[in-house]
Amino acid sequence: MYDVIVVGARCGGAPTALRFARQGYRVLLLDRGKFPADKLSTLYIQQPGVARLAAWGVLDAVKASGCPPLDHVVYELGDVRVEGCASGVDGIREAYAPRRSVLDPILVDAAVAAGAEFRDDCRVLDLLWNDERVVGVRCGGPDGPVDEHAALVVGADGMRSTVAELVGAPKTVEHPPLTCAYYTIWHGPRTHFEMYEGDTGWVSAVPTNDDAVLIAAYHPQQRFEEVRHNAFDSYLANVRTNAPKLYAQIEDAEQVGRLNGTGDQQNYFRRAHGPGWALVGDAGHHKDSLTARGITDAFMQADLLADTVGDALPDPVRLDAALAEFERARDARLTENYHATLLVAQAEARDKRRALLRAVGTSPELTTRYFDAVAGIVGLRELYTPELMALMASPAATG
Repeated sequence: MYDVIVVGARCGGAPTALRFARQGYRVLLLDRGKFPADKLSTLYIQQPGVARLAAWGVLDAVKASGCPPLDHVVYELGDVRVEGCASGVDGIREAYAPRRSVLDPILVDAAVAAGAEFRDDCRVLDLLWNDERVVGVRCGGPDGPVDEHAALVVGADGMRSTVAELVGAPKTVEHPPLTCAYYTIWHGPRTHFEMYEGDTGWVSAVPTNDDAVLIAAYHPQQRFEEVRHNAFDSYLANVRTNAPKLYAQIEDAEQVGRLNGTGDQQNYFRRAHGPGWALVGDAGHHKDSLTARGITDAFMQADLLADTVGDALPDPVRLDAALAEFERARDARLTENYHATLLVAQAEARDKRRALLRAVGTSPELTTRYFDAVAGIVGLRELYTPELMALMASPAATG
């Protein structure tokens, strides 16, 4: 008998298991994959997420992996270029982008050190129910199916969450996919964390472990069927057209591994709780990866769930009330940036983004505030001050 079973041991699940284990609960952490393993990811962790890594005591391990600190950001849209850095959180101004084959085992090891039991290569086959309440999972591993019971089952198993499907968690907010993304990793380019936006797409460069750079190309979703049939040539054409200086660097670079891609960048909130269950990370909320918020948001949800549940776990009535509060707080924290991401991923709003970048580039203070908003350190309301709105409306910004 466990107190908490966490399904999925990646950026949502492992920190959730870590936090509950440190509260003294008996935690079982499951993942259907065999660790360590890479996964589809843009890798980038914004400063609020890095601050959580520090608070959990695992940031030093990320640094020791050779992952470089990223304290300079470039955003270039046509002839407009803004560069600088966020002000930071708890004295931390650096972002990091570790390979997932590095980060995920670090998080799992921390959860195990805190007392959680970990089983990889273990797939959830079904949930266990007592009337309408989830009371555990049936999972299958190398030795066959086994039933495990717990007061709380947390689905942290990604966009195609088995837990969400088994509890019938509906999508409470949903918008159609806006981009499709392809990336590969290169040895050779020397970049900061960079984003380029042109007339036909977006390109990002993210330095990671081993002196490598993940370079991603985003196409409008309506081009997915065309792009996927000639993915690598389309990827190179996107970089060449929208980030020509970056393309010049990869011409002589070494490609590391295969091209990864997806046209399934869903945008939604799911119902995140019910009797005896909760969803965190991509299982409960997902948005286009253009704004690189997925890992940081998953970390936030892990902390939020553990903090909200607190000592309520043994009491089903208090637990259900805490889980309802978790969902309310999750939605309040993530809704604003969800809609901001939808705007960033729409080519039709490009002129507004260009005016914004021209305006924030007029002063170091506005530039820092802009990168604070991108990182989620401040809300968009703190960015869009009357001063900034006036600058955006000026002929210099709109011309």
